[in-house]
Amino acid sequence: MKRAKLLQRMIDTGVICVIRADNDPEAIKIADAVIAGDVTGIELTYSVPRADAVIAQLVDKYAGTNVLIGAGTVLDATSARLAIIAGANFIVSPAFDKEVALMCNLYQVPYVPGTYTITEAQTALKYGSEMVKLFPGELAGPATIAAYHGPFPYLNVMPSGGVDLKNMGQWFQSGASVVGAGRGITAPADVGDYARVTERAHDYIAKYRTIKLNSEQ
Repeated sequence: MKRAKLLQRMIDTGVICVIRADNDPEAIKIADAVIAGDVTGIELTYSVPRADAVIAQLVDKYAGTNVLIGAGTVLDATSARLAIIAGANFIVSPAFDKEVALMCNLYQVPYVPGTYTITEAQTALKYGSEMVKLFPGELAGPATIAAYHGPFPYLNVMPSGGVDLKNMGQWFQSGASVVGAGRGITAPADVGDYARVTERAHDYIAKYRTIKLNSEQ
């Protein structure tokens, strides 16, 4: 039940922002700026130094809100466990890893592995993943989601890489459950322009809400 609720919360965010940074203070500044722009899904990657400590800080800071903090670029079960203990609500990997899947199953936390082929998607499903990250999205393209849904109509797909304001509608029309976005939102942080990060986050979530509203009419 816990995992199902967390998975639904991931889907409800509409947009998961992938955050990479050179140090933990910068990572927190970027996350704060993104959340200020109303994007409430945060994937803090393990390329950030002391990622588990940053996750713990963000989880504590946004406790009691609708903000969802997950860990990304998780390559092994030890990292997954550290992230989960720190409070991560979901785990994302660039590729499927059986031991990470089993660790997430043990703690009833959604595991979203990167997949590209039908075979990879099927393997992820067999080990309990109810959502996969279509990665790299710019190479696979939206049509891949429709191909996934042929044999696996119940599979939740999160494209990551190649999602922008211009093509977000196409991704959702093709069957994406939620989208992952990174540099399209966070790039201004490279020059310390966190206000612009907030603006871009707002643009992304506004676009998502428009797409959702149109789909419901």
